[in-house]
Amino acid sequence: MNKKRIIVGLTGASGIQYGIEVIKALVENKIETHVILTEWAKYVLKDEVGIDDRAIKQLAFRTYDSKEMDAPISSSSTLIDGMVVIPATVKTVSNIANANTGNLISRAADIMLKMRRPLIIGIRETPLSPPCLQNLSNLATYSAIILPLSPGFYHKPQSIQDLFDFITGKVLDCLNIPNEKYKRWHEEEE
Repeated sequence: MNKKRIIVGLTGASGIQYGIEVIKALVENKIETHVILTEWAKYVLKDEVGIDDRAIKQLAFRTYDSKEMDAPISSSSTLIDGMVVIPATVKTVSNIANANTGNLISRAADIMLKMRRPLIIGIRETPLSPPCLQNLSNLATYSAIILPLSPGFYHKPQSIQDLFDFITGKVLDCLNIPNEKYKRWHEEEE
């Protein structure tokens, strides 16, 4: 497999633009991007961004409904380099942490964990309940990267796009994809 393949799971949490920005950045980097959408993700796309899943289908290499359990990415025999769930709902976090593989996002995430591939959880919820914190802690113990969708401000953002770029850059960093999406800490001093 020459081309890098990444799965992006879009759930129904607020902040779906974070996921869209990650998909765009992966595609710009010529990464074969497989996107899974839940029913609530489709709703949030319309509600927050004013688009439907056809716009995502035009961006990604391939898209899947979260009910498509027969998709190639539901098998560990399909070679995938990593996965990002962004934005991740508390329910999705719970499903992944407890190996509840009843939909394609949690199934693909479970494969990332068992195959020891990068799994990034972009949790958007705030505040977090003790059970959610426990699930996130368990996922971190299982080797997932917990990436709260809370951008830094040391890069002096001038727009909301700068905040999206910060998070997108961090996701790409976690996937070991070189990028210049944000100004790094004390970068001008180097």
